[in-house]
Amino acid sequence: MPALPSFLIEPLWTQFQALIPPVEDHHPLGCHRPRIPDRLVFDKLIQVLVLGASYEKISDTTCSATTIRRRRDLWIDAGIFTALEQICLESYDRILGLELENLTVDGCIVKAPCGGEMAGKSPVDRGKLGTKRSVLTDGKGIPLGCVAAPANRHDSPLLRPTLEKLSRFGFHLPPKITVHLDAGYDSSKTRTLLTELGCESVISTNGEPLQAGARWVVERTNAWHTRGFKKLLICTERRTLVIDAMISLANSIIVLRRLIREAWHTHRWDARPQRKP
Repeated sequence: MPALPSFLIEPLWTQFQALIPPVEDHHPLGCHRPRIPDRLVFDKLIQVLVLGASYEKISDTTCSATTIRRRRDLWIDAGIFTALEQICLESYDRILGLELENLTVDGCIVKAPCGGEMAGKSPVDRGKLGTKRSVLTDGKGIPLGCVAAPANRHDSPLLRPTLEKLSRFGFHLPPKITVHLDAGYDSSKTRTLLTELGCESVISTNGEPLQAGARWVVERTNAWHTRGFKKLLICTERRTLVIDAMISLANSIIVLRRLIREAWHTHRWDARPQRKP
């Protein structure tokens, strides 16, 4: 059974393939082994992301774990994962429109048993190693960006770099932006930062019962990350670049899936699923 349905994996691969730079063969004799197809490596990488298995478990006679890692690193150096995420967001904004007037930021802590650059003692898991993701979403829960950090980092210092992810949209931002935050951000430092950035805020009061409000969409996005992508639920990657690439690929899948689901009622195209996704 494929890791993703065909109506989702095919358009994702078509755009991903267009971003892969051409490969130049400098072998003097031209007699080395045939190159593993990019599509095969891409499918293996999707399986690693969705199923959370190790590269050795996914590898077989058609593609080794070393090839998957090497090709992944080449694509990271070429900036393909970030570019794919940007294209998906721009496509969603052009067809359906992003709700940038209301933004939500929240942190999510997951296990990181292998340690690495983004691992720290988790305050919610008896001091075991963990990784925190500070997620920025629009009013519908579409992930606009994510900042990874060790689990022992507080949410408040991560707010500025998370909101700076909006720079990917350039000057195409609404004049009035409201940021919705939970009680973990209830401090004068946070309000000073939002005033400096020209944003209004709706922050839950610390010490009072749960006040969900418009923040529930980011909780759903965190569930999309952890329940849909096992590699993000248990982060076994050790390098920051690889973690960011996996998050960007997961965000691309989420945005594309939401685009197909919401456009299913209003648009028609050749590969449109017969049933609503």
